[in-house]
Amino acid sequence: MRLQVYLSHNGVCSRREAMDVIQHGRVAVNGRVVKEPSTPVDGSEDITVDGQRIAAKEYAYVMLNKPAGFTTTKDDVHAEKTVMDLLPSSMRHLSPVGRLDRDSEGLLLLTNDGDLALRLTHPRFHADKTYLVRVKGELTKSKQSKLEKGVVVEGQKTAPCLIREVKYNGTETEFKITLNEGRKRQVRMMARSVGHHVVYLCRLSMGRLQLGQLPKGQWRILSQEEVDRFLLGIRN
Repeated sequence: MRLQVYLSHNGVCSRREAMDVIQHGRVAVNGRVVKEPSTPVDGSEDITVDGQRIAAKEYAYVMLNKPAGFTTTKDDVHAEKTVMDLLPSSMRHLSPVGRLDRDSEGLLLLTNDGDLALRLTHPRFHADKTYLVRVKGELTKSKQSKLEKGVVVEGQKTAPCLIREVKYNGTETEFKITLNEGRKRQVRMMARSVGHHVVYLCRLSMGRLQLGQLPKGQWRILSQEEVDRFLLGIRN
């Protein structure tokens, strides 16, 4: 990562302040003063600010299959049950990335990697998220096309999305939808805009990270291989 980002990641200062710190010659990498904020580092170097060594922060990445009925929050006195209740106390320092509303299920990532959280949730990074959705009634081809092109939700048009594997059973339609936005209750509001009520919503993937066969209500720590593959897809 860039030196400027490394300092921010490891609690030295904000990213903007890091640029000034570096450009003023206060940072050294392996004993050599570096004034270029974009200098690449991987954490194995001896990096100091004003002579004080900056140790690389240890990041943790946990995938949870969130059940319905749990609020996606780290701390909310008004929430009866939160996703943090599903984790051991040793993981309470992690934070959920993005939100799944209380009635939704599926993949939820928890981490202390703030840069990754930003890249997964901010629209400018275009991180794809795929959901399995079931709605009342038949989602016709014309409605599908309208959703894929973008609909107006709360005064703002949604970005183009992809809908596939559409199956109608006579009373409900099930389909998968992939979008790269993360507005609050977006999928539900999109469905409502074309006259459908969502009866089931489950997030299947975020970027290259797949929910797979993880049982509902269970969590697991991502393997190093998964983390490397996941971060490669998000940070490039």
